[in-house]
Amino acid sequence: MNELMTPRGVAPEKILQTVIDIKVPAIMSYLSRDKWHVAKVLLTNLADDRLSVESTASRKQRPINIQVNQPVGISFKYEYGKFVFDTTVIALEPSVDPETNRERGGTIVLAIPDKIDVVQRRSYFRVNVPASLNVKVLLWRRSGKREEVKQMKDPANEIHNCCQGRLTDISAGGAQVIVPHQNDAGKAGFKKGQFISMRFTPLPYEIPLVLSAQIRNVLPTADGKNASFGLQIVGLEASSEGRQVLTRLIGIVEKYYQINQTEAKKQVTQPVPNPK
Repeated sequence: MNELMTPRGVAPEKILQTVIDIKVPAIMSYLSRDKWHVAKVLLTNLADDRLSVESTASRKQRPINIQVNQPVGISFKYEYGKFVFDTTVIALEPSVDPETNRERGGTIVLAIPDKIDVVQRRSYFRVNVPASLNVKVLLWRRSGKREEVKQMKDPANEIHNCCQGRLTDISAGGAQVIVPHQNDAGKAGFKKGQFISMRFTPLPYEIPLVLSAQIRNVLPTADGKNASFGLQIVGLEASSEGRQVLTRLIGIVEKYYQINQTEAKKQVTQPVPNPK
């Protein structure tokens, strides 16, 4: 449950060809100007050790800013889990719409990955942070590079445009953070669609975890005093280092689930006091 799995006896080419045949939508994550971005793509062709993908975004959306030899990550959901792999851009080619014979977006040609890992669907279900834990989160606007923050003694004092909140639920793909006082979030310039970084310590005495995420929504809480950030975690499938972080994140989701189950059983088995 808490590890990435590689489908046994199934070649990456077979998995990719199946995805192409049934037109499974995919997500490509990549760095551009030291910031993470994600783009919706469709795998379109597999031939001569080359995998072709095309953007499915509308013309109104930001174009994919990518270069040859750049590493990227690809993920897609199929049957029992989410498949992830990293690869490299080997060419950029124009593409033509077969119906209109006009040039469209363009084709990104990728190298065939050596392996494809799969994460069980259960890991992508949101799990509440156990009531016994108070997990504080630091959110800030910066590049996708994770190394710098690990060396900071107090990131809250060294990073501008940041705010602190409390983690309420998490999965292998996203999280929800409650930020006290909506004005704090507004002053930091956070808004829907923005890519940010987040740092939190999942359990006491553990090494902090640093992730890149995109803000999917910012909503007021029921009392109107706080802001609820819905976050999509990005970039973990784009490198072997990222997949190690993903493996740890999956373990955290499982640990929170187990703690919640234990706490729920304790509440059920507690004796009811006798009224005098």
